[in-house]
Amino acid sequence: MAFRPKFITFDCHGTMIFFDMAGAARDHYADKLGAEQMDAFIRDFSAYRLDEVLGAWKPYADVVHNSLERTCKRNGIAFDPAIAEDIYNRVPTWGPHPDVPAGLAKVAKEFPLVALTNSMNSQIPHNIARLGAPITHVYTAEDAQAYKPQMRAFEYMFDMLGCGPEDVLHVSSSMRYDLMTAHDLGIKNKVWVNRGHEPANPYYGYTEIPDVTALPAILGL
Repeated sequence: MAFRPKFITFDCHGTMIFFDMAGAARDHYADKLGAEQMDAFIRDFSAYRLDEVLGAWKPYADVVHNSLERTCKRNGIAFDPAIAEDIYNRVPTWGPHPDVPAGLAKVAKEFPLVALTNSMNSQIPHNIARLGAPITHVYTAEDAQAYKPQMRAFEYMFDMLGCGPEDVLHVSSSMRYDLMTAHDLGIKNKVWVNRGHEPANPYYGYTEIPDVTALPAILGL
């Protein structure tokens, strides 16, 4: 990649942090559902979380609560608000994917790293502290008053950094939350970390890597 960005911007949960909503759901519901039903429950929980962040900003605890309640209703399971609270409280305890610390540390020697995350200000410092590399700036959905994939979240980041889409390399494991919006906003330099969350979609113009240890080579490091 000949392009040298002013900033490398990252999605956090899912891309850098092992965002184990599926594991949390299994802990609470696997004894109530068969294997196929459990898989469907997890897919529904993921889909409803995306749906919940598309409107006006609300605290992430409400996103988890509402999406889990809707998932339970769809799957004929009694909803317990205490389970939603437990899942929400797990988020700041999650650490990075194993490949992340070494890959980030190498890149951080040459470029300022930025996290743009669908998180709360009270949650994200605990996750960032586990990454093992310096993150120069962290911008949350709470700061922006908008969750990705809404454009407003990215626009807030650009305003705070004093740069534009042409100045960043954006790295994410999600098409739907990040790379589709990044494409629409004119971020030409994008990296998709293929963690198996979603299928490839080359239309959105990215470089694919299997994990973050491959990122330094993309940048010629």
